[in-house]
Amino acid sequence: MMEKLFKELRRRNVFRVAGVYAVIGWLLAQVAATLEGALSLPGWFDAVIVSALLIGFPVALVLAWAFEVTPDGVKLTAAVPEGESIHAKTGRKLDYAIVGGLALVAIMIVADRLMPEKPGAISAAPSGEPAPSEVSDASIAVLPFADLSPDQDQEYFSDGIAEEILNVLVRINDLKVASRTSAFGFKGQEALGIPVIAEKLNVRHVLEGSVRKSGNTVRITAQLIDAVTDQHLWSQTYDRTLTAENLFAIQDEIANAIVQQLGLVIEGEARAPEVKVEADTQNLDAYEKFLEARALFVIRDNNRLPKIIEEFEQAVAADPDFARGWAGLAAAYAVAPAWDITDREYLKLSSEAAARAIALNPDLSLPYAVLGAIEHVKKPAQLVRAIDFYNEALKRDPNDVEALQWRGEAYIYAGFFDLAAKDIGRCLDVAPEYSQCLVDDAKIKLFKGEIDDGLAAFEKATALGAVGAGEWHAPFAYAYAGDKRAVLLALTSIFHRYHVLNGRSVRYFRALTDPDFDFEKEAAELVIEVAAFTGRKFEWNDSTAFIFRQYDKVTPSIDRPYWWYWFVPEFTKTPHRKRLIRESGIYDYWRAKGFPPQCRPVGPQTGETGDFTCD
Repeated sequence: MMEKLFKELRRRNVFRVAGVYAVIGWLLAQVAATLEGALSLPGWFDAVIVSALLIGFPVALVLAWAFEVTPDGVKLTAAVPEGESIHAKTGRKLDYAIVGGLALVAIMIVADRLMPEKPGAISAAPSGEPAPSEVSDASIAVLPFADLSPDQDQEYFSDGIAEEILNVLVRINDLKVASRTSAFGFKGQEALGIPVIAEKLNVRHVLEGSVRKSGNTVRITAQLIDAVTDQHLWSQTYDRTLTAENLFAIQDEIANAIVQQLGLVIEGEARAPEVKVEADTQNLDAYEKFLEARALFVIRDNNRLPKIIEEFEQAVAADPDFARGWAGLAAAYAVAPAWDITDREYLKLSSEAAARAIALNPDLSLPYAVLGAIEHVKKPAQLVRAIDFYNEALKRDPNDVEALQWRGEAYIYAGFFDLAAKDIGRCLDVAPEYSQCLVDDAKIKLFKGEIDDGLAAFEKATALGAVGAGEWHAPFAYAYAGDKRAVLLALTSIFHRYHVLNGRSVRYFRALTDPDFDFEKEAAELVIEVAAFTGRKFEWNDSTAFIFRQYDKVTPSIDRPYWWYWFVPEFTKTPHRKRLIRESGIYDYWRAKGFPPQCRPVGPQTGETGDFTCD
């Protein structure tokens, strides 16, 4: 009976149809997997195709048994007279199809083995395993969490929770974590798809989530995604009473869940390290104010700083023992004068806040960096002490971008451009879009004489939204390069944001570009004009005095070290260059620590005597 059945199956080409179906199905599965990777299709795309092929297999066998292809079309096998059947001819055609299909399979396998992977490419093989590439398996990006609160007014809070988790993951030595500035740059761009975002951030895994605050409850949802397969490795929803203790506990659980999921990748063994999130405040109001202030501090400017300071002050008022709150407040106080906020003694307040933070938690890096910044902005700058404080900060956290940026600026200030480049380069490795470091990168290149690269770096920084006093270098460099249109655009941008002369940059433009500009006459007119529309006595600031060649009125500025403006040759030939170097405290630093390559001591360097020269 069985022998007769198998004979009939062979006669009706059922086995051959099965072979052809298997070969063609395998090829279609490969095409589906390739399209999924190439077109960033959802992770279920190739799974649906394979499932459809599997479902179709028994259908194909039934059809092969029941029907026969004849010269007159498809007919039921039972209705075809035995002498008119062409099963044998059809079988030969199916044999050719099987041989051809197997040859194509062999070619694809050989090509896959011999063809090198593109750098950074992610394999679209059905197994879901990552192809050898520059993307580390132990890598992750934390995207900003979505605000699902009823009033949609808790964005700072949802972002803050995501950043807190990111800061915990950063402390895991073997885990590569995309910087906050890079990851948060994809806020609102979730439609790109996780694989695309992960590829741009050069990570294998992505953590995304949402936060919903309602009354005294909070719901936090988090999910870990493998960007290679676009599959969820882990997800969890936390419904808790809204307390600081619960928020820290949730962060702890999320971080440990991620480490457990990636444990084999990170540790190479089944046991993953345990992460401990320190609950450094039990006061919910203090914690919420801190999260909001910290989020604003990252994008600080002269308009946001008063609110930042207010939020930090409210945080430490709610919990006087909140060390990170005091550290954040110290940083906000420290930068206020640089943004023309001078209604209080901010440097004194900053020093007191930093000391309080250190007393509460001496392991924090930020308050030491703040103390360094305070020493730096003194007149004259106490650079030895400033850099010592920066070093202390970086001992505690080598990735503290504020400490890296501030120490880099100190080295720029003193003319040690190679040392500055190391700090600013490290800053941009940690946080590729950190605006202050982008501007400092441009400064370094300009001051080293690399004007084309310096202006290109400045343009990159501006395109990414960087603002700050470093912008003042650009108009002078563009003027030196002969690009008048860029001079006008740079001045207009600066005046629009910072200067009382908003919309009145034309006189400054002519000062930088007109060889017949009458500086004495124009300066006198400027004094009268400004006093007229402001209603108060005109006072020269550093930038305006420098542009109008009132060099005797220029004082040292941490943001604008004019003594390195080789592209303003008329200034470097004046005695004011050397005066500013002395008044800035730089010469004292050189005598204590050594001179930069472009400067040299002249004569004995003993006691209060000594001289120097710079190229």
